[in-house]
Amino acid sequence: MSTRRDIIKKIIKGTVVAGGGGLLWGTAITELRAEDITLRPPGALDKELFQKACLRCGQCLEACPYDTLLLATFSENKGVGTPYFEPRSIPCYMCTDYPCTEVCPSGALDLKELSGEDNITSINNAKMGLAVIHRESCIAYWGIQCDACYRACPLMDSAIVLEYESNVQTGKHANIKPVVNSDFCTGCGICEHVCVVEKSAIHILPRELAMGEVGNHYIKSWDEKDELRINNKTDKPKDKSDDIESAIEYLNDTDDLFTE
Repeated sequence: MSTRRDIIKKIIKGTVVAGGGGLLWGTAITELRAEDITLRPPGALDKELFQKACLRCGQCLEACPYDTLLLATFSENKGVGTPYFEPRSIPCYMCTDYPCTEVCPSGALDLKELSGEDNITSINNAKMGLAVIHRESCIAYWGIQCDACYRACPLMDSAIVLEYESNVQTGKHANIKPVVNSDFCTGCGICEHVCVVEKSAIHILPRELAMGEVGNHYIKSWDEKDELRINNKTDKPKDKSDDIESAIEYLNDTDDLFTE
């Protein structure tokens, strides 16, 4: 477990020294921004709000019983002094009492971010990131039996499920493939940590990078709730006369092609 002395050492590591040796904290903090792929502790606010609220005090590091959290230095461009973690080294072990979040004095780590629709606070509601599987390097997708990520997942059969598929190579055995469910994945990174291949075939990415966005152009016709969006659309219908006038103008413009 990190001591306060260790935390101070991590903070000053890699800092910029000017003249006689003062730390340019103010300048560095305003100039550096967190990288898009930085993973924050459970309960972290959205990226910009987190950067503004975090005091760089290191109390969350001291509270973490697994030494999961690191403090960003100047050279890492993650927002100097802010906490982050690297799942392949040490993941978030999903403490049910969320000590790092509770100890945060500024609200940069907020228990409200761990509240579900039922307003009950739970570490299972954390959204630190989303696991993404690289199928070409996942040996389970090759047909080799491996369920390391599935077995290690704290939300087994929810965040990661197994999909059975006929093995075309042998014609006898089934391929057992892990599939991530974004509704339940917390981004803890335990799956990435335990992956047995040399470079993990499953990675935790911030959710805004890992997830796509459909937009409002498509409707799930089989979903009654989604179909309600058609009836609730407030966009003003387009006046058909606008289309007619536009077409007439277009035709008038093309008349010049035949007068030369």
